[in-house]
Amino acid sequence: MRLGLRLTTASALAIGVLVPFALLAALVAGGWAPLHEADAGLTDTLHRWALEHPGWTGATAWWTTVFAPFPLRFAALFLVIWLLRRHARQTALWVVTTMAVGGLLGALLKLLFGRHRPDLLDPVARATGFSFPSGHALNATLAAGVFVLVLLPVVRHRRLLWAGAILVAALTGISRIILGVHYASDVIAGWLLGVALLAATTMAFTRRGLGSIVDRGLTPDDAEQRPETSKHRSVDQGLASHTPQRPETSKRSSVDQGLASPTPQRAETSMLGSPVRPEPACSDGGPRSREDLRPRGGPSGSGR
Repeated sequence: MRLGLRLTTASALAIGVLVPFALLAALVAGGWAPLHEADAGLTDTLHRWALEHPGWTGATAWWTTVFAPFPLRFAALFLVIWLLRRHARQTALWVVTTMAVGGLLGALLKLLFGRHRPDLLDPVARATGFSFPSGHALNATLAAGVFVLVLLPVVRHRRLLWAGAILVAALTGISRIILGVHYASDVIAGWLLGVALLAATTMAFTRRGLGSIVDRGLTPDDAEQRPETSKHRSVDQGLASHTPQRPETSKRSSVDQGLASPTPQRAETSMLGSPVRPEPACSDGGPRSREDLRPRGGPSGSGR
């Protein structure tokens, strides 16, 4: 998938989810009375149910503690370590980016809207900070989506994995409403923001779409292989097989081979074509001069 198409798809998915979030945020910031009345009515109903069922309330408190933002981030950290051991650095970076951006964005939005939490006479739980959007719902959605997209290529029962992820995100958000520490609109905003962020980061980091975030072929068949090493080796072999040999190198090698091979020494010939005999050497080993080659004992030029 090309970069332009990926960015367009990511923008469409993010905008499709961010539009309801933006509308809900505008209603919350404007203090729309029907929304406030609906939030207050649902909060009071679930609070009465929590007071009447202390056993279920304790289980709800345990659930919201286990799937709080910090435990989910530690779980994501173990997932990152597992991915690094499988040499999936790009996917590990995606997990870190998604969880980090989600945590920072949620905290900034809480400060921006400054919505107070529900004020109940007999609360079953307490929480600090502002209310909109729900940090538990946001981080549970991010963590569930991260684990699903990473584990999809390596599990067989994909529907069960999706069902478990949706259940974790849904129950975590609902538990915050039951405990009376969030309004329903806070939880819905956290879900919407988490889905939008997942869509944006996934399409930005992958090439084949939302369902194939795990890159470099991480499947059960090659779980013990090193995808990066094999990929680089194949690229190097392809470059080596398609690289033409440089003519200067081949020419020099042929010249060197010719110089290295034994060359028969040709005998010197005279201008008439007859072989020239080597000159006799002197007693001291050097070549004899012309004066040494003259016959001795004959008449000299000075006696004439």
